[in-house]
Amino acid sequence: MNTTIYKGIEFLIIFILLPVSFAIDYSIKLKMGIGIIGFIYIIYVLLWVEEKQFKMAPNLKWCIFWKQTIFKLAVIAILTTLFVWLTDSKLLFDILINKPKLWLFILFVYSFFSVYPQEIIYRTFYFQRYKGLFKNEVLFIFVNAIIFSLGHIFFKNSLVVVLTFFGGVLFAITYKNTQSTLLVSLEHAVYGCWLFTVGMGGMLGFPA
Repeated sequence: MNTTIYKGIEFLIIFILLPVSFAIDYSIKLKMGIGIIGFIYIIYVLLWVEEKQFKMAPNLKWCIFWKQTIFKLAVIAILTTLFVWLTDSKLLFDILINKPKLWLFILFVYSFFSVYPQEIIYRTFYFQRYKGLFKNEVLFIFVNAIIFSLGHIFFKNSLVVVLTFFGGVLFAITYKNTQSTLLVSLEHAVYGCWLFTVGMGGMLGFPA
């Protein structure tokens, strides 16, 4: 399971073929079954093949992390607020104002059942499993952003594809610098929750 050929085939199936297949119309139950089996396989490889241990790194630089994340969030907040205001101002903070309980529920479900599994797959697994296959670090991060974006094509929304590409770059850099699934998941959750809050949740499958 650790040969270059095996990893190449594994990469093709997990990060190319499966996401593309999810964009095709067929049973949602079958898609969920395939996704669950794939996630179980990834956890198995991480724990028993790569012998990855999910532990909080002892030297996490929380202050630096939050300063950088808040700065990036401020930039994202300005741009996305302007975007929603210019494209459909009725959506601006609509769910936060009119459906606060639903807003809280969405943030909880998204953060724990979407963000964390994504970061295990696209950062923890990807970095642990394929880093040795890339000699160029920039290319390694670029490919990570591409496959992260590809993983969202089932939304069939070009803006989602663009946003997740840039998000993939940010998350890959954060994981490279921190080696922490926890920190990159927090960053991912912060930006994603902001999109739901500002009124862009509809394109991500949640009420706007």
